[in-house]
Amino acid sequence: MGLLSQGSPLSWEETKRHADHVRRHGILQFLHIYNAVKDRHKDVLKWGDEVEYMLVSFDHENKKVQLVLSGEEVLETLQEKGERTNPNHPTLWRPEYGSYMIEGTPGQPYGGTMSEFNTVEDNMRQRRKEATSLLKENQALCTITSFPRLGCPGFTLPEFKPNPVEGGASKSLFFPDEAINRHPRFSTLTRNIRHRRGEKVVINVPIFKDKNTPSPFIETFPEDDEAVMASKPDHIYMDAMGFGMGNCCLQVTFQACSIAEARYLYDQLATICPIVMALSAASPFYRGYVSDIDCRWGVISASVDDRTREERGLEPLKNNNYRISKSRYDSIDSYLSECGEKYNDIELTIDKEIYKQLLQEGIDHLLAQHVAHLFIRDPLTLFEEKIHLDDANESDHFENIQSTNWQTMRFKPPPPNSDIGWRVEFRPMEVQLTDFENSAYVVFVVLLTRVILSYKLDFLIPLSKGHLRLRQATDAPVPCPPAGGNAVVDGCGKAQNSSELAAEEYTLMSIDTIINGKEGVFPGLIPVLNSYLENMEVDVDTRCSILNYLKLIKKRASGELMTVARWMREFISNHPDYKQDSVITDEMNYSLISKCNQIANELCECPELLGPAFRKAKYSGSKTDPSN
Repeated sequence: MGLLSQGSPLSWEETKRHADHVRRHGILQFLHIYNAVKDRHKDVLKWGDEVEYMLVSFDHENKKVQLVLSGEEVLETLQEKGERTNPNHPTLWRPEYGSYMIEGTPGQPYGGTMSEFNTVEDNMRQRRKEATSLLKENQALCTITSFPRLGCPGFTLPEFKPNPVEGGASKSLFFPDEAINRHPRFSTLTRNIRHRRGEKVVINVPIFKDKNTPSPFIETFPEDDEAVMASKPDHIYMDAMGFGMGNCCLQVTFQACSIAEARYLYDQLATICPIVMALSAASPFYRGYVSDIDCRWGVISASVDDRTREERGLEPLKNNNYRISKSRYDSIDSYLSECGEKYNDIELTIDKEIYKQLLQEGIDHLLAQHVAHLFIRDPLTLFEEKIHLDDANESDHFENIQSTNWQTMRFKPPPPNSDIGWRVEFRPMEVQLTDFENSAYVVFVVLLTRVILSYKLDFLIPLSKGHLRLRQATDAPVPCPPAGGNAVVDGCGKAQNSSELAAEEYTLMSIDTIINGKEGVFPGLIPVLNSYLENMEVDVDTRCSILNYLKLIKKRASGELMTVARWMREFISNHPDYKQDSVITDEMNYSLISKCNQIANELCECPELLGPAFRKAKYSGSKTDPSN
């Protein structure tokens, strides 16, 4: 979760009056940080994951499952029993957007030794155990990306009705404000996004057309003209930030040894984001319907799109300064490293005065345009007590803008006066049902950073191609991991002789080829990771764990194992109550979430999702993939 300042939140009109002040001082704060630590080197590799959870309650008699609005109370107890009692407690807990959500991280960052990979799953299990111990009877902690009936009548416990007419944060037809975390940041974000935009957010997700789905599929909203105008035929309409930020995700943050290394990692991982997003696809259902997408990204992007009609190009510029091509929640818009400069083929909207100021202060062109692009956005929240700050020792104004540019990758300068180094955050992954799966995706990405740095790999492609691939990963259902998306031939192919490379530096490949390789086309990321492991001193248990994690990724990419999204689709389509009409009833939702909970707690097996035996296998003595 981003900046969580405490204080008295300002209205949008009040925040708007201070927007230039926030931007001006945010840049000064960035410059203080940059000048203090620009030459800092030799920070050790550290990293950590963030897992978001939903609290659910099962009504076994009526076969109904609801989201429990007790996240704040559970969080308070977790923090009191954990970090407040013992600063070295192995887990940390933080609030999230939904009052039915909490976020868990390891208590201390993981270090640079290979043995750390063998502790990730145990720590995730500890988090699940800690939080579950505080829940009431028939309640559970779930790692599901999107609750299938979010926004349907009675989806919360206790039940609340939305209030679209009178005052409130979202004015949603479907999502009650009581489902928003009570920390003032969250409701203020919700309200101010709506006020800045000049209307409610608009989310239209294509519905999956099954045999008995009405064609055209049209919902009616007779008492809401705004919904009538915004909703589209054959689409599931949603109208609140909660439909996006109320989903769960899995993220990883890395500390680099220097700013140069952080910028290099930022660029290289940006190319990987759409691939891992599609591999982790886990959100095919919205507002009680089966959708025609498998990933949450586009939904969240629309749910926080605060651009005015002028900024979206629907009206001539009059009251705003820029046409802005994308929501503030989207793919990155420029590479940061020197090797990425030639691939920056997207026209970048920047604040020219800020860009000029940064150049005059000694910031290089690539970093200056990155920051000047972030700062075309307005601050969305501001607290009265946080207007006037010490720019040399505080960074709230910089973080105000930085933390509400929610992109696939985030470049993170160190906090002022801290021992934390330059960091990058990998943000596109969907959370998985089990600790094993979440550990597998985390270990895969972290291990990939080691290989990128060790082998000096280059995965870069024109940024416009990466943006297109993100759209492919976001906007299409994935019955199997998709065949499509651009990938760099010259990346892991550094082992090849450069004269053997095609004239073009990138080509269209399937995810199976990108992950597992294809002779004469691309070596594959998993084979390169295995090669790296064979040359490392790794203890037997850790090697076995890593290879089992990579086996899951390998088989998800090949289609031998299902993504969570595909598994959920098949579960619903085979449910005896499903009428092939794209509707998910309370009882069907109850059956699905019950099954997800059983799988997560290892109460049943799910070979089509996890393979025949997903727990740590006994090491065979071979350094090769145990699946071979």
